[in-house]
This record gives sequence, structure tokens and C-alpha cells, in this order.
Amino acid sequence: MLKFAKFMATAPGRIIRVVAGAAIIWWGSMIGDTTTGMVVILVGAIPFFAGILNLCMIAPFIGVPFKGKDILALPDAQ
Repeated sequence: MLKFAKFMATAPGRIIRVVAGAAIIWWGSMIGDTTTGMVVILVGAIPFFAGILNLCMIAPFIGVPFKGKDILALPDAQ
């Protein structure tokens, strides 16, 4: 899991999160002005802003730091 977290903290991983979040936000806006659409937009905002701010939302579950730069500073697991 550390390799995955480190990849997601790099520029390509951040771009993937921003693009995926934007796609989910777009999908929610296409659903329309409904409760479901608003929930989908809010769900899409999580990876979008996590990518922009370089935060790891799964950090508490895998035991790594919350900030991306701190994850990249960790030594590689053997």
C-alpha cells in the first residue's frame, strides 16, 4: 500500500485524482439539480481537492502521513 500512496503523491497520481474528481463532478452535474446529483458532485469534490492540495484521503487506513510530501519522504518498504 505504501507504493500506491507514494505514486498517488507524485504529479501523475495527483493529476489522475484531479481528472477523476472533475469527471465525477461533471457526471453529477449531468444528473441534474437533484439530491443524487448534489451528492455525486460532493463525492467528486473529495478526490479533486485532495489532488490539488496533495492530501492522501486513505492515509488513516493504511498508516501513512496525511500530506503527500510527507509520504514521499518515507523510506521504501523492503
